[in-house]
Amino acid sequence: MPALATFRADVTPPVGHPLCAGWYATALGITDPLYALGVVLFGDEQPVVLCALDWAELSNRSHMQWTRVLAEAAGTSADRVVVNCTHAHCTPWPDEEAQRVLDAYPDVPQVMDPAWCDEAGAGVADAIRSAVAVPFTHVGLGAAAVEKVASNRRIMGEDGKVKAVRWTRTLDPAVRAEPEGLIDPLLKTISFWDDTRKRAALHYYAVHPTSYDDDRMVTSEFTGLARERRNAEEPDALHVYFTGCAGNITAGKYNDGAVENRALLRDRIYRGMVDSEASIEKIPVSGFDWRTVPLSLPPGLDMIEEDLLALLADDSRGGLERNKAAIKLAGLRRQDVPILLSWLDFGGCAGILNLPAESFIEYQLFAQEQKPDAFVAVSAYGDCGPGYICMQESYAQGGYEPKDSFVSPGCEAVMKAGIEKVMAS
Repeated sequence: MPALATFRADVTPPVGHPLCAGWYATALGITDPLYALGVVLFGDEQPVVLCALDWAELSNRSHMQWTRVLAEAAGTSADRVVVNCTHAHCTPWPDEEAQRVLDAYPDVPQVMDPAWCDEAGAGVADAIRSAVAVPFTHVGLGAAAVEKVASNRRIMGEDGKVKAVRWTRTLDPAVRAEPEGLIDPLLKTISFWDDTRKRAALHYYAVHPTSYDDDRMVTSEFTGLARERRNAEEPDALHVYFTGCAGNITAGKYNDGAVENRALLRDRIYRGMVDSEASIEKIPVSGFDWRTVPLSLPPGLDMIEEDLLALLADDSRGGLERNKAAIKLAGLRRQDVPILLSWLDFGGCAGILNLPAESFIEYQLFAQEQKPDAFVAVSAYGDCGPGYICMQESYAQGGYEPKDSFVSPGCEAVMKAGIEKVMAS
């Protein structure tokens, strides 16, 4: 009989820690704590770890380090560990190689405090070691539409080009008035049951979890607050929230940055969680299958090491521009290690696909098409080294994401081939 253990650890940074890899100024205070939450699944083979981390991103060598540390704690291998970020912006974004590069440039916004980030990972590992396994006999499958949260960021003009960007907070009422565009409206939940007792619930929804993010106050944002409300209601069953393929999805249609919107968005996500479990279908399970596929995503065409090093050394350039050069260097210097896609399958009737970085919503919808008769949940924001994983056509269409992508247009074919392979029966 399969079993699972749940874990929770505080990963709140200290005041003064860099936020969003230095793209924002350092933290002024803590609005609410950040957590790493997840489950360890035990079956016939080595355990599988699914961890959702209340951080903006976790990239390159730092992501590799976390999978190794959590794997050791769970008694498994790093390729059986998922660490996916929820992507609230006013939170850490560790990338130890980028920080190592920036150690020589103290005048540039720093990425992270490596010692503290190591301590945070060790704390999560301790929580996994302390977790107690219990059997589960069924998985519960549920889904519900979330109203007035997600909207596509890319507003297209008649010429096929991006005419406007719908940011996480969108001030222009004309841009907010544009249609929602391509989204996945469903919040999906996979819960784990020991007969009639719920042990854990994993929730999946695709949206940038950001309401207002320029106050330098650390927060898990509206998705984390909704999750914590569910945990307060059901303390004996851990609720975990994973962000899906939200690279081009924000709440911008429904958010002008007003402070009260965070609570409104929280309540809509909370309602989606409750509704998704209101009429679940419980499926008996006797085990699970775990599959991975390695991906080597081609780096951005402008990512040339000597050019990036020259930019870093040029103190006439802006601090953020030099900071991004360090992050791009970190991505180049990890090309020897592929990124893993993973698929957790429950007897062919349901599964969880885990993807890297800020994948576009099209990849989530493509994954669901691979198994139209199964329940497919999708989590993104795994190894965030690639930045935005756009579609081939996105680069010609323009807009924000292709400019901030650290991979090239050829990534769409690689991603889709990987998804098809890892989900193949």
